[in-house]
Order: sequence, then C-alpha cells, then structure tokens
Amino acid sequence: MSDPVYDDGLRVRREVLGDEHVDRANARKTGLTEDFQNLITRYAWGEIWTRPGLDRKTRSCITLTALVALGHLDELALHVRAALRNGLTEDEIKEVLLQSAIYCGVPAANSAFAVAQRVLGEPGDLSGAKRDERE
Repeated sequence: MSDPVYDDGLRVRREVLGDEHVDRANARKTGLTEDFQNLITRYAWGEIWTRPGLDRKTRSCITLTALVALGHLDELALHVRAALRNGLTEDEIKEVLLQSAIYCGVPAANSAFAVAQRVLGEPGDLSGAKRDERE
C-alpha cells in the first residue's frame, strides 16, 4: 500500500539532497535504522518541507542556521549542498553564516565557514546550482 505523504517526502528529499545521498541512506538501512529513515522521509520531508508557507530557499536558510547553532557540522555540509540545489547562491550562504555568527556565536560560525568552504570547493554537478551572483 502506498503512503502519499511518504512518497511526496521521498520525492522532495531526492530533489533537495540528491538521488546519490538518498540512495546511500536507503542502502544503509538496517533493522535498527529503517524506522528512523522512514520517519525522516515522512515527517521532515513529507510533512514539513512540502508545506506551502515557506519556499525552499527560506527553509534552507533556517536549516543552515539551526545546524550552525547546534554544531551539527556533518549535516551542515549536506545542507550547504542542498541550499545550492534550492537556489541559494554562495553569497547568500555566506550571509546566512554571517548572520549566524551574531546569533549562534563566532566559534560556531567559524566552524560553519570551514565546512561551507570545503563543500563549495567540491567539484561536481550540483544540479545547476549557482555558486555566486556573478554566474
């Protein structure tokens, strides 16, 4: 039986994070983690990211800030890539991190800038994402 919220969440998760990431996450599912992966897909991506109240660029800005504040740097790298897919430019990501420095702390933003610099320097296709305003 198909679950439309899960199916919609999987579609959005793929659009935002990329097929490669979602395929890796699904391939690593175990009896321990399967329910958790399903929860993320259904609720984070199917219930929240599909809501009409905010566009994906805004949701990415909020997500980046929350990850900086909480020091979740592995997730931050993933969501810097997602922010590019969602239409943020490198300059907009920089502004989000600068804003985060004031409200989340300079050490947290310093670590976030290091992650963003590494991610933004990665080669590869980011589904046509713009790197900065000049492109």
